[in-house]
Amino acid sequence: MIIDRLENWKQYHFGAAWAKAFEFLLTLSPDAEEKRYPIQGDDIFAIVMSYDTCSPEISLFESHQKYIDIQTTLLGTERFECAFTDTLTVQVPYDDAKDVQWYKRMIPGQTRVDVSPDTFVMLYPHDAHMAALMTGERSEHVKKVVVKIKAELLLGA
Repeated sequence: MIIDRLENWKQYHFGAAWAKAFEFLLTLSPDAEEKRYPIQGDDIFAIVMSYDTCSPEISLFESHQKYIDIQTTLLGTERFECAFTDTLTVQVPYDDAKDVQWYKRMIPGQTRVDVSPDTFVMLYPHDAHMAALMTGERSEHVKKVVVKIKAELLLGA
C-alpha cells in the first residue's frame, strides 16, 4: 500500500501505466461525470462514483487479484481500513469475473487512513481494504475515482 499526496506521484517509478493513471487523475474535476472511463482498454480504466460514507461495522474488506487500485476523492473525505489478506477470514470466495474477494471484519484494520481530494491510496493485491467509511460521527457524501491498473503492468515495472 502507498499513501501519499497526488502532487508526489512522480516520486514512484512504476513506468508508463503509472504515469497514464495519474495524468488522467489530474484532469478530473469534482463535476466529473459518474461513469467508467477507458484509459488503456481493459488494462487501465477509471470509475467515478459517489455514495454516503458509513460505519465499518456494516462493511467488509475486499481485495483484487488482477488489478491494483489507485483511489482518491473528488469531493469529501472517506476513511479506509486496510489489512493484509492473509490475516483475514474469507466471507465470499474470489470471483474471477468481478476480480473481488470479500473478508469479514473481525477487528479494525491494521492501518486506517483518511483520503481527501489532495491524497491517494494505492492498493496491491495483498492489501485488503474497506473504503467508504465515516471519518467522524456523521455520514458524508463522497465523490471518488478508482483507477484500476492490471497488476502485471506495475509489478513488472
